[in-house]
Amino acid sequence: MNRHLHFTAELLRNSVYAVLIVFATTFVLLLVGRNEIGEGVIALTYLVPVIWSGYRWGQGPGMSAALTAALSFDFLFIPPFYTFTVGRLEGWLVLAIFLAVAVLLIGRFEANLSQSREMTFMYELSSALANTRTQDAVAHTAARYIQRLFQAALVNVIYQPSVQSPRIVVSEPRDGKGEGKPDSLFPILNAWGLIGEIQIWRGEYGKLPAEDSQLLQNFTAQIAKALERTQPVENKEPANGLASKSPVN
Repeated sequence: MNRHLHFTAELLRNSVYAVLIVFATTFVLLLVGRNEIGEGVIALTYLVPVIWSGYRWGQGPGMSAALTAALSFDFLFIPPFYTFTVGRLEGWLVLAIFLAVAVLLIGRFEANLSQSREMTFMYELSSALANTRTQDAVAHTAARYIQRLFQAALVNVIYQPSVQSPRIVVSEPRDGKGEGKPDSLFPILNAWGLIGEIQIWRGEYGKLPAEDSQLLQNFTAQIAKALERTQPVENKEPANGLASKSPVN
């Protein structure tokens, strides 16, 4: 709950910042004078705070900036002034093009930011797994990073140290609760077969990856290698020979 409240407060704060930047841009445009510059130049000028907000803070603040800019543009710079009514076809076209370009750019920035974030998490997870010395540490590290990336309500990493050993379940957060069946389930496979699985319950704000997500495939491949590397020496031969015959259910 604390994590979700923090997330909401941060999103709201960044959206307010984005709106204030648009207001500052509007003030500058009014100082210059709407009779001195055309509607096309004003629209391009308003794209600056919209693009910056989307690039700096993401989709939510970017869309807040775009909506504020569109309303300010319509109210102050498209005749008739001081009303949200648009009296000319040209005004409608300029406003529609502005909104279309703003939404398109924000979506592009959001996609690039998401990809960059995933690559950063992949690098951090690989580095963290490289420093683990036990399978328990591997499972805890993997669960923590996956939960952070997808803002999941609960992540279970299940593995089996050997064929004779019981399954071990590692959860993140440790006091988290998942209702019903997991929303996503990904097997952990190595050269000998199924050695574990990752269960993810969707959080309030996070979006889970598709079942064929390349990112999760890379995650599970890294986790499988780390579990294999940290497997106790006395368990390696039995596990390697029987893993494919005794999959984790």
